[in-house]
Amino acid sequence: MLEQSASDNRGERSASEGLSVEPFIKMLAKHRIELKRERTHTLQLNVGFLCNQTCRHCHLDAGPGRRENMDQATVASVIAYAERNRFEVVDITGGAPELNPHIEMLIDRLAPVTPRLMLRSNLSVLTDGHHDGLIERLKTHRVVIVASFPALNETQVDSQRGKGIFATSVAALQKLNAQGYGCKDAGLELNLVSNPTGAFLPPEQSQMEKRFRDVLQRKWGLAFNRLYNFANVPLGRFRQWLATSGNLSAYLNKLANGFNPCAVPGVMCRTLVSVGWDGHLYDCDFNLSRGLFMGHQRMHVDELAGPPQAGSPIATADHCYTCTAGAGFS
Repeated sequence: MLEQSASDNRGERSASEGLSVEPFIKMLAKHRIELKRERTHTLQLNVGFLCNQTCRHCHLDAGPGRRENMDQATVASVIAYAERNRFEVVDITGGAPELNPHIEMLIDRLAPVTPRLMLRSNLSVLTDGHHDGLIERLKTHRVVIVASFPALNETQVDSQRGKGIFATSVAALQKLNAQGYGCKDAGLELNLVSNPTGAFLPPEQSQMEKRFRDVLQRKWGLAFNRLYNFANVPLGRFRQWLATSGNLSAYLNKLANGFNPCAVPGVMCRTLVSVGWDGHLYDCDFNLSRGLFMGHQRMHVDELAGPPQAGSPIATADHCYTCTAGAGFS
């Protein structure tokens, strides 16, 4: 059964209450833009909020104390959904998805039904001594690894992600490179994600990628395929930090002032369906964090036979400015 989400468009109004930022839906109307779905080709799975880190920029408040984790029944449901629909991309995220007890089953069952299976990793969990078998499994199935590596400065990274995380992440990248990940002609894709460490927007991506490539190779002999340079989304722990530090209103306005209508056609919510750890559906992982169900309709993955229909509405709130500021976020 479909159930109207209690948040509906009121979620956007309450999210911006007391702030000067213009509601995102009004910004779209000002530019005569309708944000609706196109053909859905990507399935994203958030398998839980359990994580071995407590990152300051996390939009989900993920951490070691979280107990939300996708159970075996829901895992079976999302596998069945993926097998029915054969998405072009399946994107597994968390928390730290490696900590879900059913992650190996997910990888084994999803790899044969999609040409591009991705796993988002914080890197540090791969060096805890318990995941060598998982790395071998990722390699066997040629799973794309998308790894968080926010900055080249050790102090900045440890401040954002926890003491010692920079060194641990470098060790994890060395381990992955040794398996062929990120290395030329190996066919094992390793992409990095960089995020600012404060209340500001990231620099231009191509120049940042060149710098990362040069520094990582020169200092540690590390290789990777691509770098994605994204702004932090004002949700979860990062939103709390913005509020307590007095930066929330200024940061939201910075995102809103950077609104680029040309970025709207490429936002991921137009072609992606996100399944939360409990099986409920969202337009993206950020809406999952905000509790905005897909198209403002509460629905479980078991209730959806095929992909969401093209032309269906997308739930929005002020955090959507993150995906449309500057070059966008996809």
